[in-house]
Parts: sequence; structure tokens; C-alpha cells
Amino acid sequence: MPIGKLLGSKTTRSLTVVSVLAEAKRAFNGGNRTRAILLLGVAVLAWKWAVIGLAAQGVIKLVRGGGSAGSSPA
Repeated sequence: MPIGKLLGSKTTRSLTVVSVLAEAKRAFNGGNRTRAILLLGVAVLAWKWAVIGLAAQGVIKLVRGGGSAGSSPA
């Protein structure tokens, strides 16, 4: 299955872990240590299962209010 190979690749896992660690740093710098610690745990799990990291990033985006930086409601 091609999607399984993509999600299981070392490159995808590495990018996912780096992205989750960046979110953890952002949370820590913003004063939210609990979220930062949880994200560090997710980063560890994301190395084995990239889907966990991707799902966590989706949840974070929803918690922050969703939408991309370039989009605005009409």
C-alpha cells in the first residue's frame, strides 16, 4: 500500500517529529508547559507511528482556531 510506505518512511517520520518538537517549543515559549510536555511525549511516539504526530498537529490546529495564516473569512 503506497500510503503505508509513505507514512512509514524515515523521512516522513523525521519531518513529523521535527514539526511536533517545534510545536512543543512554541507551547513552552508561550508558557503552556503542560502542552509542551505532552507534545514531547507525542514526538517520541511519532518516531514509531507518524500518524500519531500528524493527528496531534491536526488537533492543535483545531484548538488554535483552525484556518491557515493566509486565509481569511469572506
